[in-house]
Amino acid sequence: MTDSPEKLSVWCAGEEWCPITTTASLIGKKWHPVIVHRLLEHGPSGFNELKENVDGISSKVLSDSLEDLQEKGLVDREVISEQPFRVNYSLTERGASLEPVITEMAKWGQEHLEEPVEADDGIR
Repeated sequence: MTDSPEKLSVWCAGEEWCPITTTASLIGKKWHPVIVHRLLEHGPSGFNELKENVDGISSKVLSDSLEDLQEKGLVDREVISEQPFRVNYSLTERGASLEPVITEMAKWGQEHLEEPVEADDGIR
Protein backbone atom coordinates (compact mmCIF):
# COMPACT_ATOMS: atom_id res chain seq x y z
CA MET A 1 0.00 0.00 0.00
CA THR A 2 1.30 3.43 -0.84
CA ASP A 3 1.62 6.32 1.58
CA SER A 4 -1.39 7.95 -0.05
CA PRO A 5 -4.01 5.32 -0.83
CA GLU A 6 -6.35 6.14 -3.67
CA LYS A 7 -9.61 7.77 -2.68
CA LEU A 8 -12.70 5.61 -2.37
CA SER A 9 -16.11 6.54 -3.69
CA VAL A 10 -19.60 5.22 -3.25
CA TRP A 11 -22.65 6.62 -4.98
CA CYS A 12 -25.35 7.94 -2.64
CA ALA A 13 -28.91 9.10 -3.15
CA GLY A 14 -29.21 12.68 -4.27
CA GLU A 15 -26.30 12.30 -6.70
CA GLU A 16 -23.71 13.22 -4.07
CA TRP A 17 -20.63 11.35 -2.91
CA CYS A 18 -21.35 10.28 0.62
CA PRO A 19 -18.52 9.68 3.12
CA ILE A 20 -20.77 7.79 5.54
CA THR A 21 -21.86 5.36 2.83
CA THR A 22 -18.24 4.92 1.74
CA THR A 23 -17.18 4.02 5.28
CA ALA A 24 -20.20 1.76 5.78
CA SER A 25 -19.40 -0.08 2.54
CA LEU A 26 -15.97 -0.93 3.96
CA ILE A 27 -16.92 -2.03 7.46
CA GLY A 28 -20.69 -2.40 7.28
CA LYS A 29 -20.72 -6.19 7.13
CA LYS A 30 -21.30 -7.99 10.42
CA TRP A 31 -17.78 -9.30 11.04
CA HIS A 32 -15.66 -6.64 9.33
CA PRO A 33 -15.38 -4.19 12.26
CA VAL A 34 -14.68 -7.08 14.65
CA ILE A 35 -11.86 -8.38 12.44
CA VAL A 36 -10.37 -4.89 12.13
CA HIS A 37 -10.68 -4.45 15.92
CA ARG A 38 -8.90 -7.75 16.62
CA LEU A 39 -6.09 -6.89 14.22
CA LEU A 40 -5.75 -3.48 15.88
CA GLU A 41 -5.73 -5.13 19.31
CA HIS A 42 -3.47 -8.14 18.60
CA GLY A 43 -1.46 -7.07 15.57
CA PRO A 44 -0.65 -9.38 12.66
CA SER A 45 -2.32 -12.75 13.16
CA GLY A 46 -2.49 -16.12 11.52
CA PHE A 47 -5.84 -17.46 10.33
CA ASN A 48 -6.42 -19.79 13.30
CA GLU A 49 -5.35 -17.15 15.81
CA LEU A 50 -7.71 -14.65 14.21
CA LYS A 51 -10.55 -17.20 14.20
CA GLU A 52 -9.98 -17.76 17.92
CA ASN A 53 -9.94 -14.00 18.58
CA VAL A 54 -13.17 -13.47 16.59
CA ASP A 55 -15.31 -15.74 18.73
CA GLY A 56 -18.33 -17.19 16.93
CA ILE A 57 -17.18 -16.77 13.32
CA SER A 58 -17.00 -19.80 11.02
CA SER A 59 -13.87 -20.53 8.99
CA LYS A 60 -15.77 -19.92 5.75
CA VAL A 61 -17.13 -16.54 6.87
CA LEU A 62 -13.71 -15.49 8.21
CA SER A 63 -12.04 -16.51 4.96
CA ASP A 64 -14.63 -14.64 2.86
CA SER A 65 -14.42 -11.58 5.14
CA LEU A 66 -10.63 -11.46 4.99
CA GLU A 67 -10.77 -11.74 1.20
CA ASP A 68 -13.28 -8.88 1.06
CA LEU A 69 -11.19 -6.73 3.42
CA GLN A 70 -8.13 -7.43 1.25
CA GLU A 71 -9.98 -6.39 -1.90
CA LYS A 72 -11.01 -3.17 -0.17
CA GLY A 73 -7.40 -2.42 0.77
CA LEU A 74 -7.86 -2.77 4.53
CA VAL A 75 -6.00 -6.04 5.16
CA ASP A 76 -2.73 -7.47 3.83
CA ARG A 77 -2.16 -11.21 3.47
CA GLU A 78 1.41 -12.46 3.73
CA VAL A 79 2.44 -16.07 3.15
CA ILE A 80 4.91 -16.93 5.93
CA SER A 81 5.74 -20.51 4.92
CA GLU A 82 4.64 -23.07 2.37
CA GLN A 83 5.36 -26.18 4.48
CA PRO A 84 3.40 -26.12 6.67
CA PHE A 85 1.32 -23.45 4.94
CA ARG A 86 1.04 -20.37 7.17
CA VAL A 87 -0.40 -16.95 6.41
CA ASN A 88 -0.36 -13.75 8.46
CA TYR A 89 -3.01 -11.07 8.15
CA SER A 90 -2.32 -7.47 9.09
CA LEU A 91 -3.94 -4.11 8.59
CA THR A 92 -2.83 -1.86 5.78
CA GLU A 93 -2.30 1.84 6.42
CA ARG A 94 -5.93 2.41 5.35
CA GLY A 95 -7.15 -0.37 7.67
CA ALA A 96 -5.18 0.98 10.63
CA SER A 97 -6.62 4.44 9.99
CA LEU A 98 -10.02 3.02 11.01
CA GLU A 99 -8.87 2.83 14.64
CA PRO A 100 -10.75 5.98 15.79
CA VAL A 101 -13.94 4.74 14.08
CA ILE A 102 -13.69 1.29 15.69
CA THR A 103 -12.84 2.84 19.07
CA GLU A 104 -15.90 5.09 18.91
CA MET A 105 -18.10 2.13 17.91
CA ALA A 106 -16.86 0.27 21.01
CA LYS A 107 -17.46 3.29 23.25
CA TRP A 108 -20.97 3.77 21.90
CA GLY A 109 -21.76 0.10 22.43
CA GLN A 110 -20.48 0.20 26.01
CA GLU A 111 -22.65 3.22 26.76
CA HIS A 112 -25.86 2.01 25.11
CA LEU A 113 -25.98 -1.78 25.21
CA GLU A 114 -26.95 -3.93 28.16
CA GLU A 115 -25.34 -7.21 29.07
CA PRO A 116 -27.66 -10.18 28.49
CA VAL A 117 -29.42 -11.23 31.68
CA GLU A 118 -29.58 -14.95 32.49
CA ALA A 119 -32.58 -16.26 34.38
CA ASP A 120 -31.95 -17.81 37.80
CA ASP A 121 -33.19 -21.20 36.58
CA GLY A 122 -30.72 -21.17 33.66
CA ILE A 123 -33.45 -20.62 31.07
CA ARG A 124 -33.18 -17.62 28.77
